[in-house]
Amino acid sequence: MVKNKAYKFRLYPNQEQQIMFAKTFGCARFIYNKMLSEKIAYYGLTKKTLNITPAKYKDEFPFLKEVDSLALANAQLNLDKAYKNFFRDKSVGFPKYKSKHKSRQRYTTNNQNGSVRIENNKIKLPKIGFVKIKIHRNIPENSIIKSATVEKTPTDKYYVSVLVEYEETENIIDKSKAVGLDYSMTNFYVDSNGNKANYPKFYRNAQEKLAREQRKLSKMKLHSNNWYKQKKIVNKIHEKISNQRKDFLHKLSRQIANVCDIVCVEDLNMKNMSQYLNFGKSVMDNGWGMFIEFLSYKVKKLIKIDKWFPSSKTCHVCGYKNDNLTLSDRDWTCPDCGTHHDRDINASINILNQGLLLV
Repeated sequence: MVKNKAYKFRLYPNQEQQIMFAKTFGCARFIYNKMLSEKIAYYGLTKKTLNITPAKYKDEFPFLKEVDSLALANAQLNLDKAYKNFFRDKSVGFPKYKSKHKSRQRYTTNNQNGSVRIENNKIKLPKIGFVKIKIHRNIPENSIIKSATVEKTPTDKYYVSVLVEYEETENIIDKSKAVGLDYSMTNFYVDSNGNKANYPKFYRNAQEKLAREQRKLSKMKLHSNNWYKQKKIVNKIHEKISNQRKDFLHKLSRQIANVCDIVCVEDLNMKNMSQYLNFGKSVMDNGWGMFIEFLSYKVKKLIKIDKWFPSSKTCHVCGYKNDNLTLSDRDWTCPDCGTHHDRDINASINILNQGLLLV
């Protein structure tokens, strides 16, 4: 079975390559904004969609010829996709102009006849040349590089995400190696064996320090030298929180994948939970959606059951449904069979049983 997978590595460009990256980021952003502006104007006059390519602007703006043409082409494709998505579903929002200071600094290029390749701990990129790269994990043998996305973080670090295509052998799934996970805002999750993840709450722990540095930033003159220095300090705190969270979730998902072939979870809408239940900081700090994404490519089978399935209200022993159970009830006793339940453990067992029915 042919699969695509991305591998992210740290880049160490020299001064000349950093300048070329900056030019490419800027040109990709320029093309995106320029084409979006013309699409809006054209639609306002004709009520039709304007189809244009970056080649139209190269005579008028010669600096566009200095950078990778595929980076500009991918910027066009991203805009076209965002534009079509808006007309398909208004809830996704209309495409926004990209800002030099607020938008992510990145671009994507494609591999054409070996224009993107890895050799001797260096990666070859069009118009950039060979850049030093830290290969901390192995790419599957006989894989084909499809594209590469270069990104500069707010703390001035460079990364490249290499998308490869490879042949994966079919996995044999053992249904006895299965676990159900019930989301818990306090413990992150409780599994069907009664184990808890005990998430360390990285954002909450750094909140006081972050607030102090943000107060300093708010009192400085916007875009002054001191403002940029303080902004980088704030960005480093955010980056550390993000890295701590990813490290914890990667290790946790790997531990589960090493012992379980099947993982069953509820298909929760975390955005709605954070907005309408006023649990924004706790929900976003947990990173449950990121955790599920990590599990999706690490375990052999990830099963999502319907979010409206009454996992907490149903007795996993006899099937009795307790409609009087409230959110504050952390344990309850089944009136039919007399079994005393821990709310979260009972829910995770029901999630596991329901998920196994869907295998």
